[in-house]
Amino acid sequence: MKNVITILSRARGLALASGLLAAVVLCAGGCATPLQNSLATHNSSQWEKSIAAYEASDQTNPPPPHPIVFVGSSSIVKWKSLAADFPDLPVINRGFGGSQLADSVNYADRIVIHYAPREVVVYAGGNDLNAGKSPEIVYGDFVALMQKLRAGLPHARLAFISSAPNHARWAQVEKVKRLNALVEAYCRRHDIAFINVFPLMLGPDGRPKPDIYVADGLHMNAKGYAIWQPAVAPFLK
Repeated sequence: MKNVITILSRARGLALASGLLAAVVLCAGGCATPLQNSLATHNSSQWEKSIAAYEASDQTNPPPPHPIVFVGSSSIVKWKSLAADFPDLPVINRGFGGSQLADSVNYADRIVIHYAPREVVVYAGGNDLNAGKSPEIVYGDFVALMQKLRAGLPHARLAFISSAPNHARWAQVEKVKRLNALVEAYCRRHDIAFINVFPLMLGPDGRPKPDIYVADGLHMNAKGYAIWQPAVAPFLK
């Protein structure tokens, strides 16, 4: 009887070891810890009026079919020359200033997916860092947005403009670099265009160029957008 118990015990041990080995093999093939994000706690209600205004405008001034949608924070909102900068393309601006990536996730159905766009260009993330979110949490929100857009627009091209440097938030530059690195790596793995404007906006001293921002040192002037236009153009179709 003692020998039987020993044999059974060894068998259970082998089965457990085999199960653990199988789990390790499966994880090596793509198992990953779920990313953390801020979606469960982020409140986007402050942007409801802005989103409703876009929906009301669509009723009187319908956008072109299958447009290229630019969405994100104030650098998108303030790109007033967007249509003139890409005159042969059906671009529409659906930015809402001060917004974070989690806001774009929450309103994607209404101001992005609703249009059945051929392409979506996103710029956001800086406000998230400025609000105290870690680069890893902001990255989690970015991934959530890309996954939502992929699910709702399986045939659309996706592009992300890197977080940009600026004078007002230069103290956060290392966090910006960390976020950009995480996002760029994800884009490479998932066939998403990563438009890296960060180095283009730096001067010879490695700091933001002094003449491409308005007085607040945060938002760009026409010279700043003149840097963005040729950087973005090759990725639009």
